[in-house]
Amino acid sequence: MRDTKESRLLLVLLIAIAFALITVDIRGGRNSPVDGARQAAAAAFGPIENGLSSAVNPVGDAVSAVRDSGTRHDRLATLEKENAALKAKLGSDDRNRSRLNQLDKMLKIAGEGQYGIKGAQVIAIGSAQGFSWTITIDAGANDGIERDMTVLNGDGLVGRVTTVGPDTATVLLANDPDFTVGTRMENSDELGFASGQGDRPLRVELLNGKTEVKKGDRLVTFGSQADKPFVPGVPVGVVSRIDPSGSGLTRTLYVTPYVGFTKLDVVGVVVQGPKRDPRDEVLPRKPKPTPTPTVTVTVSPSAGAPGTNEQQ
Repeated sequence: MRDTKESRLLLVLLIAIAFALITVDIRGGRNSPVDGARQAAAAAFGPIENGLSSAVNPVGDAVSAVRDSGTRHDRLATLEKENAALKAKLGSDDRNRSRLNQLDKMLKIAGEGQYGIKGAQVIAIGSAQGFSWTITIDAGANDGIERDMTVLNGDGLVGRVTTVGPDTATVLLANDPDFTVGTRMENSDELGFASGQGDRPLRVELLNGKTEVKKGDRLVTFGSQADKPFVPGVPVGVVSRIDPSGSGLTRTLYVTPYVGFTKLDVVGVVVQGPKRDPRDEVLPRKPKPTPTPTVTVTVSPSAGAPGTNEQQ
C-alpha cells in the first residue's frame, strides 16, 4: 500500500474503531457485544493453536529430556563412583560392616513397627551422675531429640532419653536399676513392669499372679500415653526363669533382654510413634525346632542261628 493521504486516513480510522471496540468490550463485561465474535474466533483458531502446541511441545520436551538426561547421567555416574568407594571402604573395615548390619536390622524393626526414628551413634558410656547404666549419643535437640523418647536398636529396647543437649543426648539403659518399663506378654497380653538389674536379667512383676508362664515366652513394651517415654511393641526379652514363690497377687519373672547393653554402637531414637500398636509384629521370628533324627537298626541273622538253612 502506498503512503498516501487516503491510506493515512484509513489507518487512523481503523485505529479509532479498534479503540472503540476495546472500550465497549471493557464496559460491557460479561455482556459485551463482541463476546460472540471472541467465542467464534476461539472456536475457529483454537484447534489450530492446539495443533501447533501438540507439534511444538514434544520437541521442547525432547530437548529438556536430553538436557536432563545428561545431568542425570553425570549424577548417576558420580553416585556410582561414591557407592563403589564406600563399598570398598566398608569391605575392608569389619567395624563398618558390623555397623551396616546393625543399621539394616534397626531399619527393619522401624519399618515393621512403623516407628519414625533418628539414627545415632554411641560416643560415650556412663555419666557424671554416679554409676548409672547410661550412654551418650551424637544426636540432640538440633536433630529433633527430646527428653523421654524411646531408644532402640536392631535387637529391641535400649532405653529412654533422659538429658538432651544441642548435639548430644544421654540415654538411660533398660538394665539400669532406676529403669522401669511397662511390658506385655506375647499372645496372652498379660501386663507387667520390667526393672533393670545391671548385668543380671530384667526383673518383671506380672500383675496377674495366676497367669500361666513358661520359659521362652517373650515380652514387648506396653507403651505410654502419647508414646512417651515408651512406644508400644518394641521387643524387650525372653523369659529365662520363673520365681516359684509367688505372693498370689503378682508373679515374678526374670527376662533375658534382647539387647546386649555392653556392646551398643548404632541406635535409633523414636521421634514419631506408630499410628497403631504393632502388637507382636516386631518380635523376631521364632527359630524352627530342630528335628530329632530317627535311627533305624536292622539286625541281620548270624550264621548258624536257629531258623537258618545251612548247606552241608
